[in-house]
Amino acid sequence: MKRVGISRRCAAAGVAAAALALACWSVRADAQQPQPPGTAAASGAGVEIEVLPVKGGVYMMVGAGGNAAVHVGPQGVLVVDTMTEAAADALLAAVERLAPGRPIRYVLNTNADPDHTGGNLKVAEAGSQLVAGNFAGQLGQSGAERAFIVAHESVLNALNAPRGTRRPVPFGALPTDTFFQNRKDMYFNGEAVQLLHIPAAHTDGDSLVFFRSSDVVATGDLFDTTAYPSIDLERGGHVNGVIEGLNTLIDVMVSEQFTEGGTMAVPGHGRISDEMDVVEYRDMVTIVRDRVQHMIGKGMTLEQINAARPTLDYDLRYGAETGPRTTAMFVEAVHQNLQPSRQSAR
Repeated sequence: MKRVGISRRCAAAGVAAAALALACWSVRADAQQPQPPGTAAASGAGVEIEVLPVKGGVYMMVGAGGNAAVHVGPQGVLVVDTMTEAAADALLAAVERLAPGRPIRYVLNTNADPDHTGGNLKVAEAGSQLVAGNFAGQLGQSGAERAFIVAHESVLNALNAPRGTRRPVPFGALPTDTFFQNRKDMYFNGEAVQLLHIPAAHTDGDSLVFFRSSDVVATGDLFDTTAYPSIDLERGGHVNGVIEGLNTLIDVMVSEQFTEGGTMAVPGHGRISDEMDVVEYRDMVTIVRDRVQHMIGKGMTLEQINAARPTLDYDLRYGAETGPRTTAMFVEAVHQNLQPSRQSAR
């Protein structure tokens, strides 16, 4: 990851910029440079992790593959998403520097993508469970010496099934605690933590993680300040589900003053955001969806729709012509979602 000091990342952090300007550091672990209060950074296997304080006990970990959220308190550490497998060592080093000696108790996965679950095995094995009594006896010594992995059951199904060249992940990387309802409630480090399932959005297994006292939401890939939504058609993704999920996220968030500040969002990729950032992103997705729908109604083919550039006024901010998530891929996914045979599913 490109080293930044007091950097453009802070300048881009919108309403959080002033609070982060003095805390936005990135150093290599072997440099042994002093860290300002509330920050930490580390690197391992060529991967560098930058840590930004968000609100309350929540921090955002920033790496080459995306973001993770970490909640620190007296009971230990909760990690939302574990980045890629290559980043796992650096993520663990950053957690240790941020919360020395505090065990990782929980890993929460917002979806099954490798950049959100790749470090599950190492991070879970580095933790321990907060259990006692008969339950501890049922788990056994080896079972208690690892963190719980919590996710929607669709994440378990996706990780446990082969897909293309990807084989099922190791058993130790699979969720140990799943839910199938719209919401799962937890209580950790003195605050309520809610997992809100968002069906048929980026995938069929997306969840928001809402830290109620800290007033922070980890959004996973439902919200991304750097790119158009990634809609995984094979795993039940749908543009209408993305919009509905963003509406749910907006309902959870509350602005402080002049539509700025208040509840903060840790996106799957990009910068810390507030409610208005999410509103603008929701409006963008809705406008592009409606434009593509109108073009389909006029009988235009996918090639003609791409040539008409329905995303033109947003491409400077979110567009990409190369890489794993291009503008054309987003338009094609929206086009496929809006075909009559797929519309009935929403």
